[in-house]
Amino acid sequence: MPPKIRELIAELKEAGFVDRGGKGSHKNFVHPKCRKPLTISGKPGDDVKHYQVRAVRLALEELKKK
Repeated sequence: MPPKIRELIAELKEAGFVDRGGKGSHKNFVHPKCRKPLTISGKPGDDVKHYQVRAVRLALEELKKK
């Protein structure tokens, strides 16, 4: 069973990402050490898409390298 959007958002906030808002169901997360913003779309109870999981993992790995 895929994780929910709220779980991805919790992971990002734990890593220090800040939600700078968005339009509709989109949320843009930024981090001072990450080179580009990360956009997550969907309601908190929706299932995560495979590309969203991959984008979050890549962003978290980028933080670990720095």
